[in-house]
Amino acid sequence: MYEDVTAIPPDSVGLVTPARLQFTEPLALTSGGVLSSYELVYETYGSLNRNASNAVLVCHALSGSHHIAGYHAPDDAKPGWWEHHVGPGKSLDTTRLFVVACNNLGSCFGSTGPASINPATGRPYGPDFPMITVRDWVESQARLADRLGIDRWLAVIGGSLGGMQALQWAIAYPQRIAHAIIIAAAPKLTAQNIAFNEVARQAILTDPDFHGGRFYDQGTEPRRGLRLARMLGHITYLSDDIMRQKFGRDVRGGKLNFDYQVAFEVESYLRHQADTFVGRFDANTYLLMTKALDYFDPAGETGGDLAAALRGVKADSLVLAFTSDWRFAPARSREIVKALHDNDLNVSYAEITAPHGHDAFLMRIPRYTEILSAYLERALASAA
Repeated sequence: MYEDVTAIPPDSVGLVTPARLQFTEPLALTSGGVLSSYELVYETYGSLNRNASNAVLVCHALSGSHHIAGYHAPDDAKPGWWEHHVGPGKSLDTTRLFVVACNNLGSCFGSTGPASINPATGRPYGPDFPMITVRDWVESQARLADRLGIDRWLAVIGGSLGGMQALQWAIAYPQRIAHAIIIAAAPKLTAQNIAFNEVARQAILTDPDFHGGRFYDQGTEPRRGLRLARMLGHITYLSDDIMRQKFGRDVRGGKLNFDYQVAFEVESYLRHQADTFVGRFDANTYLLMTKALDYFDPAGETGGDLAAALRGVKADSLVLAFTSDWRFAPARSREIVKALHDNDLNVSYAEITAPHGHDAFLMRIPRYTEILSAYLERALASAA
């Protein structure tokens, strides 16, 4: 829900107020665990039309949230993380679409997660919060759609881990999704990607302030581990080209001091990213999200045959990749495209030239914007 504010750019959705829903029907999880009750925080933009045919779900990535567009307060320094693409006249045109963004279970931005109070103990869940998978997120999002009166999404959209959710929607609920838009994603992680995630987790798990995940009770936070995890992540999100363009081998202050303090601009950047992450993101959530990434593998149930895993899909699809993304390389997107084609499904694919690396899915890139806009325009026309 939102209201327009004249001081905010005219192509923004304006001031946004998150909404919260309580769910009391137990959610059985892939891990075998159960959430007896839980809350989901979400934001909506635009209006649902009379026959509920214009609803779009945007799924967030590892460190993202439900706040994809607009501002929570007039003095917010930054808008939502996908402001480039969501708003009046933008790719996700909120004058025509009803856009929903849900904060995933296990997150630290409002939905039930490790920092939430466990009703069984009266204390934060901490490490007792059950493992969550992409399939579990989709199930909870389907329940949210039920409560919002949405029987079928016009499109489910996501980048990175969000793209995996869009693909899982097409698999799990073929009758409830008309279009899947899968951006900078993969059908499963490579061993290298799992390795990066494990190093990040070990940085957190071995921090003496982690306390086995019960740091809330100790009044501490595994700052060092979370900082290292974020620094490692940022290295993988950027391409070598963009790091060279941004930082090169530029030296802070113009000279080397021959110590272990910051010497190069890239070091300063990584430390800044780490410092702003700590205090904003929860270490237990970071562990959960990276494990959800590792576990995603629809073809794991079909002997590695992705086409067989997608056999029940009915949605049309748009798959987007970026040339400089080495973490989720275009070849991984083409695996999804081939499996969809093998099932004689309608799929469009674009490989967008961009130097930004994996983070390109967050950026305002003209060709990216054009393709998203054109595809959604066609989707709207077919739903009319």
